[in-house]
Amino acid sequence: MKPARTKTPRKLLVKKGSQTSLKDPVGVYCRVRPLSLPDQECCIEVINNTTVQLHTPEGYRLNRNGDYKETQYSFKQVFGIHTTQKELFDVVANPLVDDLIHGKNGLLFTYGVTGSGKTHTMTGSPGEGGLLPRCLDMIFNSIGSFQAKRYVFKSNDRNSMDIQCEVDALLERQKREAMPNPKTPSSKRQIDPEFADMINVQEFCKAEEVDEDSVYGVFVSYIEIYNNYIYDLLEEVPFDPIKPKWNSCSTPMRNTDFVPPQSKLLREDKNHNMYVAGCTEVEVKSTEEAFEVFWRGQKKRRIANTHLNRESSRSHSVFNIKLVQAPLDADGDNVLQEKEQITISQLSLVDLAGSERTNRTKAEGNRLREAGNINQSLMTLRTCMEVLRENQMYGTNKMVPYRDSKLTHLFKNYFDGEGKVRMIVCVNPKAEDYEESLQVMRFAEVTQEVEVARPVDKAICGLTPGRRYRNQARGGPVGDEPLVTEVVLQSFPPLPSCELLDINDEQTLPRLIEALEKRHYLRQMMIEEFHKQSITFKALLQEFDSAVLNKENYIQGKLNEKEKVITGQKLEIERLEKKNKTLEYKIEILEKTTTIYEEDKRTLQQELETQNQKLQRQFSDKRRLEARLQGMVTETTMKWEKECERRVAAKQLEMQNKLWVKDEKLKQLKAIVTEPKAEKPERPSRERDREKVTQRAVSPSPVPNAPPIRLRHRRSRSAGDRWVDHKPASNVQTETVMQPHVPHAITVSVANEKALAKCEKYMLTHQELASDGEIETKLIKGDVFKTRGGGQSVQFTDIETLKQESPTGRKRRSPTAAPAPPDGTESEWTDVETRVGCSVAVEMRAGSQLGPGYQHHAQPKRKKP
Repeated sequence: MKPARTKTPRKLLVKKGSQTSLKDPVGVYCRVRPLSLPDQECCIEVINNTTVQLHTPEGYRLNRNGDYKETQYSFKQVFGIHTTQKELFDVVANPLVDDLIHGKNGLLFTYGVTGSGKTHTMTGSPGEGGLLPRCLDMIFNSIGSFQAKRYVFKSNDRNSMDIQCEVDALLERQKREAMPNPKTPSSKRQIDPEFADMINVQEFCKAEEVDEDSVYGVFVSYIEIYNNYIYDLLEEVPFDPIKPKWNSCSTPMRNTDFVPPQSKLLREDKNHNMYVAGCTEVEVKSTEEAFEVFWRGQKKRRIANTHLNRESSRSHSVFNIKLVQAPLDADGDNVLQEKEQITISQLSLVDLAGSERTNRTKAEGNRLREAGNINQSLMTLRTCMEVLRENQMYGTNKMVPYRDSKLTHLFKNYFDGEGKVRMIVCVNPKAEDYEESLQVMRFAEVTQEVEVARPVDKAICGLTPGRRYRNQARGGPVGDEPLVTEVVLQSFPPLPSCELLDINDEQTLPRLIEALEKRHYLRQMMIEEFHKQSITFKALLQEFDSAVLNKENYIQGKLNEKEKVITGQKLEIERLEKKNKTLEYKIEILEKTTTIYEEDKRTLQQELETQNQKLQRQFSDKRRLEARLQGMVTETTMKWEKECERRVAAKQLEMQNKLWVKDEKLKQLKAIVTEPKAEKPERPSRERDREKVTQRAVSPSPVPNAPPIRLRHRRSRSAGDRWVDHKPASNVQTETVMQPHVPHAITVSVANEKALAKCEKYMLTHQELASDGEIETKLIKGDVFKTRGGGQSVQFTDIETLKQESPTGRKRRSPTAAPAPPDGTESEWTDVETRVGCSVAVEMRAGSQLGPGYQHHAQPKRKKP
């Protein structure tokens, strides 16, 4: 018992999953109509039974490469110009009618441009019945002998059916037949010759495996969707709504006989199926009656003459065939009076209005408004298909805009899985319809990618099959075949006449007794034979039971083996699923790691790009600065060259003037010396002045053996404290006049803790080579502090700079050079510019780069002009 309990839910789960996963794509077929004229240009070619090819006709825009564009489109099946209506019906509509008889819904609609043969495909023409009359013929051929009597099924306004008993149905029939103008067509009427050739189908077609223990009823309805309004074409009205009287303002004239048609509303029943509320449903019993109802509504359909088609449909027509099926009761006599056991299936045949361009149809006024509404409803249908395809392909959950059009809103249940959907794309191969045909092909390509859930089989009831024929065998002969009881009675000898005409008649009763005894003997013989046959039959039944039991045991053993195999496979599947989950988890981790690495890579690339850009900017700034400095150097060089030239010229002019003055003086002196005069006493002061002038005029010369200059020591400004004089061994001894001298100092070459512990001040003598090539000495001073750990730290507070400059590089000597005086005295310089050009002011301020917290400013003094 335990395996059986565990096996049942597993089977249910698998079955449920299989049903939900079964989906069928929308079946899209293509039919190519023949050309009207043999010399017309053709733009559509049938490649094979599933592919058509569109050629760009002459005069249309070429492709980018300059060649004519050729596009191929695939369908479930393509029907060429030689396809008959029977071949089209067998492939497209026959499976839908078979599903209808077995309780499943179906939707078949024709789509195409105006004049592509949609109405011909659906309705047909004299001698060539279309899909609609052939569907009706197949339905009544299949259920002809199993139809319920009229008015046993009665439709209501809730998109369902009620069951009436035989008595109520008879009263309803008598009531309807008593009406002067019965709505229901009668099978006794003569067929209208206008459509007699359309329903005269020569080929007999019938569905297989029809449920013989049920009764059937067929109801038809016919509606049209005009300007996005729904109208009932079978509704009885006292006027012709197709051709009303209109005034010049395009409004109906006020007439007591004119009543505008009432549009119908869409509603949803308890099973969430859409239906037209208040729509007329007519029960029909034959193909002729059904097609007569259709033809009566077809005359009310809105058609008009356009530039493209003489009789162009201006509305979408929907012909619904509703098949009602109810089981017989257990005795097989009457219909089971249970409304829950009724099965209703529906086949909708839709003839869509043709898509058209107003610039080709030359439509105006009402025709233009009709064309706009037709194109709008077809565009909504296309949008719904595209959204359905996107939701199924990409897993999105976008809302399908069914409510934007009455056409799509009415058939939304079919696309939600309430039945099969088939579409026939009708195309006209003439070149004038190339662009419209191209749009139709694209829509068909989108539609056949939409998948619709497969409908589930509906179980009718659990009664024993064969009830109908058992009831016929019980109640009377079936056709002309005699019953078994009649055969048995005919085998008995006939009874003699039992009429007694005379009281002394002694022959009649003995003959009757003898006949009865023979019958009794035959009866006993038949009873014994029956017992023997029953015993034999029981033995056969026992043998059959034992064989069945053995077969069951064998099957049970096979089932157990299969169950073990299935269990092993399920365990393997579970193991693979676990492994798959582990691999998925690893893949997820690797994906996350890859994402992190990619983000790091992008971040590093961004940083690298930023650094590269920064380096490029710095390099650009450096080049601009170099160019600027080069320009400044060039400008300064030119400026100083001009200044030097100006000064040289001025100095030459000055020297020439001095020479001229000296020449004049020499001439005067010569004149005085050569002129004999009396001697006059000289003034000593002038002679001394003359000697001084002479001495100043002589340019000094470098004295190689000059006496040594006494060095003067510069006293430090903080001489009161004890210092650590840190002079590294690499320092060079300078011979400047100003020398640092710190009394009470401990001189060290390397700073050590012992020396710092004895002093309060610290001075470091640092030397470096200046930009002019001279040695620059810096005295870095600081205070010594004791730390908490017992050591010493130095905080630098001041920097003094000693700098030596040689003015020889910028000094000019007098043109008259004189030897150095022998007494070793200093010579006097005659160049005033040289004397004042050696002064340099040095000031130490906080923030210098020469030490912690200090800044050096060296400003040369301005030269006097």
